[in-house]
Amino acid sequence: MNKYYGKALASMGDQVIEGEAIVTSTPITLLGFVNPKEGIITQEGHDLNGLSITNKIFVFPKGIGSTVGPYTLINLMKNGKGPMAIINRESDQGTVSGCSVARIPMGYGYDDDPTKFIKSGDNLRLTLSHGKSIIEILS
Repeated sequence: MNKYYGKALASMGDQVIEGEAIVTSTPITLLGFVNPKEGIITQEGHDLNGLSITNKIFVFPKGIGSTVGPYTLINLMKNGKGPMAIINRESDQGTVSGCSVARIPMGYGYDDDPTKFIKSGDNLRLTLSHGKSIIEILS
């Protein structure tokens, strides 16, 4: 089993998350393109348009757009529609701060682009420990 090593938000503590991945190779704008009441991607033309991120490990290269995007993550969690974790190749201010405040586990900073080796529907284990992360593809 391959393991992929990256960084994690140290403020989240040590934890192991297992679940189904939903993956896009396109950066995502959280504000206005994710419905915080339903957990559905609503960005016209996006490859995940109409799909749910609720209770999934949401894998995308990085967040783009508004610095108000963290409120979307907070509202997703408040409404019980948030992802169980987020994996990014690059960290960005909006996603990092949103995950930190909304208490969404986050892995990032991988040498290889996770959107290249993880496919939607893959069952993953994301281990976060002491500011480091390990991705394992279980099936």
